Amino acid sequence: MVGEYSALRVVSLFSGGKDSTYAIYRTLLEGNSVEYLVTVITRNPDSWMFHRINVEMTRYQADAIGIKQIMVPSMGIKEEEVEDLKAALERLSGVEGLVSGVVASRYQRNRIEKICEELGLECIMPLWGMEPERLLREQYALGFETIVTSVSAEGLDESWLGRKLDEAAIEELRWLSKKFGINMCFEGGEGETFVLDCPIFRKRLRVKEAVKKWFGYSGVYEILKLDCIDKV
Repeated sequence: MVGEYSALRVVSLFSGGKDSTYAIYRTLLEGNSVEYLVTVITRNPDSWMFHRINVEMTRYQADAIGIKQIMVPSMGIKEEEVEDLKAALERLSGVEGLVSGVVASRYQRNRIEKICEELGLECIMPLWGMEPERLLREQYALGFETIVTSVSAEGLDESWLGRKLDEAAIEELRWLSKKFGINMCFEGGEGETFVLDCPIFRKRLRVKEAVKKWFGYSGVYEILKLDCIDKV
């Protein structure tokens, strides 16, 4: 039938950040079934493909979403970490597509597309090409509670660590983008984020204990303990 839509059984890459979480939200909204969340735990803090800070804490987010999570360990060697992901995906049966929250990185897109081609999976990138400010405002309007967990760009100082991406933060990022040329969504490696709540979470997360580490020009917000609060 013309226009008939067939839902897909998919697996989604999941870093715990705003974009991978929003990609899952939009994929579910389309009626697809997300069977697994796949999180690569790389030993390389400077990986071009995967987040590192707080990645172990994503298990709380996966539980809040209610989708089984698969943790994939990787030494983080460039290019080899992509093969680690591919090997993990090969072991999953019955999935038809791979979801990613990539927005603008052609480096990441090309490698994910290659994996999908080799494994016969549909490549799903619902955020690709979105304008950064629009993306941030959409997430905030939908109730995404997101905090900044690392910064590494001119204009982003220690005060951003642990800061919520609310209206004021978005406005400041817009100004910083014009002044320093940073990507508001942090797609150029400017920073990383962690989602504490959003429409697909069955539980709200709250940071109970965390530590800021500042290295002069960059820093991280390491989450040590989280509270999980059931939604009424």
